[in-house]
Amino acid sequence: MPEALDENQALATYAQALSHPVRLAIIRRLAEQSVCFHGNMAAVLPVAPSTLSQHLKVLKDAGLIKGEIDPPRVRYCLNTAKIKEIKELFDIFLEYALQGGVENC
Repeated sequence: MPEALDENQALATYAQALSHPVRLAIIRRLAEQSVCFHGNMAAVLPVAPSTLSQHLKVLKDAGLIKGEIDPPRVRYCLNTAKIKEIKELFDIFLEYALQGGVENC
C-alpha cells in the first residue's frame, strides 16, 4: 500500500477510536494524571461499568491506552508514543487540507 494510504488508514483508525465523547473523556482524564490511573474509572465518569469497558477496549485495541483493564487489577495509562503519532498525522493531514481547497466555497 502506498505511504499516503497507510497514513490515511492509521489516521482513520485513530479518528474512529476517538469518535465518541466518552472515549475523549477517558483520554482527557488519563492525560490529567501524573501517574497511571488505578481504580474504578466508572466512579469518575458517568457511564455504566459495562459501557466503560467497551470504550476502554476500543482505545486499547487502537493502541491509545495501555495497562491492565481486567478486574480485579485495574490500571490505565496513555500510550504517549501513539498520542504523539496521532498529533503528527493530524498535523500533516490538516496542513495538507489547508493548502488546497477554495475558501468560502
